[in-house]
Amino acid sequence: MTLRKGLVLFLLLSFGVSAVVLLSSVDGETWSTVLGADKRLLLLALVFVLLAWACDASRFCALARAAGEKIDFKLGMVLTWLHYFGCAVTPMQSGGGPFQVYVLYKRKVALGKGIAITLTRTLLTILILGIVVPVAVFIEPELLRGRLFLKGVFSYVLAFIIISWVLVVLSITRPASIKRWGRVFTLWLKNFGVVKPERVLKIVKRINLEVDNYNLNIQMFFSCGLKYFLLAIVLSVFHLLFIFSVLPCLIASVDLPFHYLQAVLAQAVFTFLLYFVPTPGASGVAEGGGAALFGLLVPWNMAGVMAIAWRFFTEYLAIAMGVVVAVKLLGWGVTEELYDHEPPVEEEAGENDFSDDHGDHHE
Repeated sequence: MTLRKGLVLFLLLSFGVSAVVLLSSVDGETWSTVLGADKRLLLLALVFVLLAWACDASRFCALARAAGEKIDFKLGMVLTWLHYFGCAVTPMQSGGGPFQVYVLYKRKVALGKGIAITLTRTLLTILILGIVVPVAVFIEPELLRGRLFLKGVFSYVLAFIIISWVLVVLSITRPASIKRWGRVFTLWLKNFGVVKPERVLKIVKRINLEVDNYNLNIQMFFSCGLKYFLLAIVLSVFHLLFIFSVLPCLIASVDLPFHYLQAVLAQAVFTFLLYFVPTPGASGVAEGGGAALFGLLVPWNMAGVMAIAWRFFTEYLAIAMGVVVAVKLLGWGVTEELYDHEPPVEEEAGENDFSDDHGDHHE
């Protein structure tokens, strides 16, 4: 699938499902309620989005410093918007990395380090969500009581959380096992015709390189880069906190009652779930599933509006900025090429050294 097709599919699914959601949920009272929304609270929701972007950009800067590199806040913001754009046009939100790695590489950040920085950024978000969701349910178990739909979604997400934690622990303590499983899984996909035989070696090399780079950078994060890595964790927490504060602002703006922790739990579960949706940027599922989930928090005639407004503030704005940045900074031709082709895998993990002479070149 080309970049253009991915972007078109994202737009079609997002706006198509949004139209269906609105047609099936809104009534005359909905529009009068929306028109009477408190503009100050909508502005506050936008402020939370801007703060979330700032935290995400600062997190990139902190992770780069932890890896022995220096990038400024402006570049961190560019990387943030590129991440949203790349995720929007790829299945399971997996496409943000190549754009970020390319931009870092052009700023003379080694390919291995660029991959490790972007990968760690995503892992921090997933692992924090993996902690927040079970803890929130443990603190307030009544949030799921009597809600079969939310219980089912939570069980589905909990399974992924457990798998994610197991893989992270094994990737640190037993990297050879991860490589072996990667080879077995790749060969299994080849036997089923999912992976072409000529691509098996390239995929296996990529898996080995990713695991090596991940381990090397984790070692540095927990040694001389520890303080910056801890800062990245704190920024990740605030990033999610600001993002999850958008929905309560939207609900409060139309003068509806809400439970803050309940809203955070619903978003945490749903956000984690969206990482594993096969449509580009989780399009369609995010709008439709959001309406179904938020229908547990607000009256049904407001659930669709809330879901679409939530997506607008938390995703669409950043994706739009990502499109502008990608075209202006990279050009559509380069962007298309990065989307269609993976970065080269010839670089060995040993080239990913952490000597101080690298950091001297990146101000």
